[in-house]
Amino acid sequence: MSEPFEPRTDPDVDLSVPADRRELTARPATTLAAIAAGGALGALARAGLQHAVPHAPTGFGWATFTINTSGCLLIGVLMAVLAHLGGGHALARPFLGVGVLGGFTTFSTYAVDVQQAFVAGAPGTALAYLAATVLGALAAVGVGDAVTAGLLRRVNR
Repeated sequence: MSEPFEPRTDPDVDLSVPADRRELTARPATTLAAIAAGGALGALARAGLQHAVPHAPTGFGWATFTINTSGCLLIGVLMAVLAHLGGGHALARPFLGVGVLGGFTTFSTYAVDVQQAFVAGAPGTALAYLAATVLGALAAVGVGDAVTAGLLRRVNR
């Protein structure tokens, strides 16, 4: 039998764990406001960087690639820091993780960039961008988490 569905604020939150529920139970409107404010800041930062470094439809989307991989690196850092702090402030993960970094990173722009490269006749660029972004993002979040956790362990010795 499958588990009952429970909506989640953030993929690393397990609402069946009482400690993870604290970001929603106390003041859900405050949590949503924190996510919205962080999302606006993250989206503005992303839009500014994408505007500063445009690319042709047949070119590699360096701005979006850099945004997504650096955002994933920072999400890894944030998760390690919050784990080290025992979760940190109840609004830290919603504001910084879901909001700022969720608004900063962008799967939709990445998908459109890949599609436009295919349509513009640059399938090699599209496939390279497709693979590099997925692999780069996965590596970045792992490195961010591992390096930060290691540094925090070292500092606490």
